[in-house]
Amino acid sequence: MPVGIPKVPFQGPEEEEASWVDLYNRLYRQRSIFLGERLDTTLGNQIVGLLTYLNIEDPTTDIDFFINSPGGGIRPGVSVYDMMGGVEADVQTICIGTAASMACFLLLGGEPTKRIAYPHARVMMHQPIADLTVSPSGIDHFMEMSETARLYYACIKGYAQRTRKPTWLIHKDMLRDTFMTPEEAQVYGIIDQIGMDTPEESQAYEIFDKIGMD
Repeated sequence: MPVGIPKVPFQGPEEEEASWVDLYNRLYRQRSIFLGERLDTTLGNQIVGLLTYLNIEDPTTDIDFFINSPGGGIRPGVSVYDMMGGVEADVQTICIGTAASMACFLLLGGEPTKRIAYPHARVMMHQPIADLTVSPSGIDHFMEMSETARLYYACIKGYAQRTRKPTWLIHKDMLRDTFMTPEEAQVYGIIDQIGMDTPEESQAYEIFDKIGMD
């Protein structure tokens, strides 16, 4: 049985022969980013770097952001969210399993009309403030809590802007774990489409057919 990340052939436009690269490297070259684990500072910086690079490389072509994550820290999450909105290229978000906590916030942050969830995906929103461990003493504790609260309310504002729901309702729904089916997430305003109902949505998955064929 293969161990580690699978490798696939890739031949660049100026290369005479194909070389073997790991699967995720190959997909990055196809303008596809994956969040498949808990988001921490290191992973957040990597995603921010990829978004920046892909935007510099081609600001006119969509970036596909596949999400299957239990969430993560509020700081790296807000950093990725801000970069998604800061790049010129449209970032299409696709939930392929679970988008919980900060991962739900990132799913929400995709380009409007280009936020998708698979039919059997699950979306869950709750307080991202619970993802952060704060300093246990003195003034550092107070400052840490103050900064976390600021980011928390920035998330509430982001939800309110994207879903067009009042902030009081967003705050109420984030006080508990709110699990949603794709249909419920669509009604709430977190996603726009379910599955591959239209040709435009199908384009997000064509990358899998192109692996090893360029």
